[in-house]
Amino acid sequence: MKIVAVVEDDADQRENYADVLAAQGYEVHDFGSKAEAQDGFREILPDLAILDIMLGEDMDGGFELCMELRNLSPNLPVIFLTARDSDADRISSQRMTAWDYITKPVSLEFLVARVHALLRIAEQLKQPESQESLISVNEMEIDEKSMSVKWRGELINLTLAEFWIVESLARRPGHVKTYDALNDVTRQGLVERNTINGYIRRIRNKFRETDRSFDRIQTVHGTGYKWAQD
Repeated sequence: MKIVAVVEDDADQRENYADVLAAQGYEVHDFGSKAEAQDGFREILPDLAILDIMLGEDMDGGFELCMELRNLSPNLPVIFLTARDSDADRISSQRMTAWDYITKPVSLEFLVARVHALLRIAEQLKQPESQESLISVNEMEIDEKSMSVKWRGELINLTLAEFWIVESLARRPGHVKTYDALNDVTRQGLVERNTINGYIRRIRNKFRETDRSFDRIQTVHGTGYKWAQD
């Protein structure tokens, strides 16, 4: 049975989330504060965590919990479920490699669907020990196990969503990845085209910090992007 942690300071909302997830067969560990969650995570790590950002007087309590979870389990799926809807908060969540960012109010059906989907993806990402985890494309090396990318031997500091986009593009050089396909790759629910464009812009900038001439990611106007072939 998969364990889902719910960290929400509003008791009614916390109960609603916990009840609907329990009805789907999940073991739910619910916490009303950052301190309670920290104690709970020390005892048992969940398979997925749903975090509010503002937890009582802890204005960024959810962000702090996410960082702690990343130290304990780098690939653990984290969903931020919050009333905060600023670009700054969304960017912060991406830097912390959160898997999704959902704003309130949210339908319980949608929340359950996202939990189902992200747990399926987490299972798919668990590679058998015998499977090759290193991919070499052009002058890039992708390590799927550590979810890291090197370009010309230099580590590129990518967020989790950025890693998935680069991996998806580089796996099939010359093949166009549509906006819809790249949306699926980010594992962050429905996102706008401008959001995908923003990811690509940041990815290009990070590669160009190492190689000013980097031009492997090509725009296919109105459709999406592709990784340039040799």
